[in-house]
Formats: sequence, C-alpha cells, structure tokens
Amino acid sequence: MFVTWRLAGTFPCLLRHGDPGHAFVRTDRILDLATEGPRWLKHPEVAQCVVNHLLEGDGITYEMHAYVVMPNHVHVLLTPGIDLSAITRTMKGRSARQANLLLGRTGQVFWQDESFDHWIRHPDQFEKVRRYIERNPVKAGLVREPELRPYSSAKTTG
Repeated sequence: MFVTWRLAGTFPCLLRHGDPGHAFVRTDRILDLATEGPRWLKHPEVAQCVVNHLLEGDGITYEMHAYVVMPNHVHVLLTPGIDLSAITRTMKGRSARQANLLLGRTGQVFWQDESFDHWIRHPDQFEKVRRYIERNPVKAGLVREPELRPYSSAKTTG
C-alpha cells in the first residue's frame, strides 16, 4: 500500500479533476515545490519524531518497506496487517501530538484529514513506488542523492 498525507493548510483543496493518478502527481509536485504554507517537517526534531512514529508499528501492525518525510508531507510504502485507517489514525495522531509539543503549538490541527492511498498490485509497481518514495527528496531539490535525506528509508537501504 502506497500512502501519502500532508500537513494541514498546505493548500486549500486537493486537485480532484480527472484521473486520480494524475491528480496525485500534480498534488505531489505542488507539495514538493511549495515555499509557503506550513513546512513544520523541515525542523529536524519534528521530522525525526515523525520517523520514530512511522517505525513504531513496523513488524507489529504493518510491514514498512519505504518512507520519506518531506517538509510538508509524508510518503510510505507498507503492507498493512490491520485496517489502513487505524494505522494512519495512530501514526498521524501520535506524531501530531508530539510535533505540536516540539513546535510549541497547542490545540491546533497538524495533519490534513485525508490521505492518498493506492494498492500495489504487481512486483514491478512495488519497486517503482519504492524508488519514487526514496527519490522524492532528490526530485524536490532537497538532496543530491536519496541516501543523503536523513528522514528516509533510503539512508538505510542505500
């Protein structure tokens, strides 16, 4: 399962016209290029907090295959062992509470409610999505090589 979620307030609404795959690509590109709006995940302590929560359930409620924390959104590739909505609710809820504490924010929404998810149906698609996730920081101009992004599974898988 390929799952993406973003910070609350990153842009007013998702692009929902046409093919969902194309809408995802357009949305992801907007998030990658954003210089305004919330970018709380650019703070190392907040990004690391999200990574810690992503890895918390690995081997328990899901198997994590790839992840990246970008300045305003997160991509994960996982195999769920329970209902996906329960997994994302737990990840987003726990990380939001801790991130808001780190940022000195209280009683404010951290993550956008909705998430994008896509079932992976073929081994070739799995590898394509894994590469997409781990190369996202390169595409966004954050690093020259995927392994240089500290908040990514690429740093450990090389």
